[in-house]
Amino acid sequence: MEQISHYIAGQVAPGASGRSGPVFDPATGIETHRVDFASAEEVRTAIAAAAAAFPAWRATSLSRRADILFRIRDTLDAHRSEIAAHITAQHGKVLSDASGEVARGLENVEFACGIPHLLKGEYSEQASTDLDVYSIRQPLGVVAGISPFNFPAMVPMWMFANAIACGNTFVLKPSEKDPSPAMRIAELLSEAGLPDGVFNVVHGDRVAVDAILADPDVKAVSFVGSTPVARAIHESATRSGKRVQALAGAKNHMIVLPDADLDMAADAAVSAGFGSAGERCMAISVVVAVGAIGDPLVAAIKERMAKVRIGDGRDAQSEMGPLVTREHRDRVASYLDSGRGQGATVVVDGRQDPVSTGTGFFLGVSLLDRVTPEMDCYRDEIFGPVLSVVRVETYEDAIRLVNENPWGNGAAIFTRDGGAARRFQFDVEAGMVGINVPIPVPVGYYSFGGWKQSLFGDTHIYGPEGIHFYTRGKVVTSRWPDPATSRVDLGFPRTR
Repeated sequence: MEQISHYIAGQVAPGASGRSGPVFDPATGIETHRVDFASAEEVRTAIAAAAAAFPAWRATSLSRRADILFRIRDTLDAHRSEIAAHITAQHGKVLSDASGEVARGLENVEFACGIPHLLKGEYSEQASTDLDVYSIRQPLGVVAGISPFNFPAMVPMWMFANAIACGNTFVLKPSEKDPSPAMRIAELLSEAGLPDGVFNVVHGDRVAVDAILADPDVKAVSFVGSTPVARAIHESATRSGKRVQALAGAKNHMIVLPDADLDMAADAAVSAGFGSAGERCMAISVVVAVGAIGDPLVAAIKERMAKVRIGDGRDAQSEMGPLVTREHRDRVASYLDSGRGQGATVVVDGRQDPVSTGTGFFLGVSLLDRVTPEMDCYRDEIFGPVLSVVRVETYEDAIRLVNENPWGNGAAIFTRDGGAARRFQFDVEAGMVGINVPIPVPVGYYSFGGWKQSLFGDTHIYGPEGIHFYTRGKVVTSRWPDPATSRVDLGFPRTR
């Protein structure tokens, strides 16, 4: 069985801890690889490699860094299909979705290619007599990323592109469930000319994560994952004096007003609820049907669900693949029983789909109607192909429901009323808002991040805020006076 090892200082580094974990093909349920789990000492080796590479990389000119980033972008793009195939084989999402993941990740590499412009500071000549003031932004040093299983290529690109563009060196701890995309990306970065040690990969479990969080050479940590883990990482990293951004869970709502185009809203609900088997932090998991649109909307969603083609992601006919592990599939399915037991109507039970009884970690698309905020299926982040419908009477009821939810990652509204849409973008407490757009993931030159318990830390990921996160500001006050004018002055400095 093929072993997946670490990538340190420009080469594959076989694990030495004696610990490893299984990697499955979710479509067949077969274990295909073993992935090495790093010890604290192995993590320290990767961090030391990054620290050793930092002085030279920091001193590399912006034009040279941009040149390497352009080559990284071209190299990753040339191998897009290969990276997507790794994603499908270990995560399970269909190839078209995996290819889209790589494309959205590349947006962030393309943004980082503009680093000579992005790092320009400000300059004020003659701020005071014969005195100039200017600002610069400088890299932090060694930074780390801890990425989730659901986007094993895109989220690392969200992190490392800006980080290395700004002059930092990087240590990635990808999910142990689907580690091959990160390894292939590491190899491609080296092929594109990135110096050894600037980008490193260590695999593992909590041992590796704790070692990253405790190491004094790591200056910043970026994390994407569940809310409990994000909270714990934020607390641990900040105690260690690190800068941290921890993007957490979500319960994304899609409000459908009575005037909305019914077909468009139903199409959007099915697309955003069941794409990637619901394993997206920006998936729509709750449809909020306002007023009389409830019955026809549920009927339209159910009609479309029956046409979703579920199967092996390598089959071009498949639209939705399996979930990532058997344990996760079973946990997601359990919400159908708890929802029914707590009073929801199970309109479609995905466990009755023949695909759910075969090999692999499949669960058919599922729909719960008349869900209320007290139910587990509403309160918990299910992270699977289970769509809930909550019915309310008015827009005010809908916005109250969204804003009282502890998460605030994304929210969308479907309406033909421009006034209602503008009111929604003003009222809603969420970091990313869609107007007739169900998955409002920002393009690479904006920044991604939620509110409330969807984000721990004060900086969103990628885009302009990513540049800010991976640098620290410095203001220089400069004067070149005639030495003959120098004198002792104990007064507080002021402009003249």
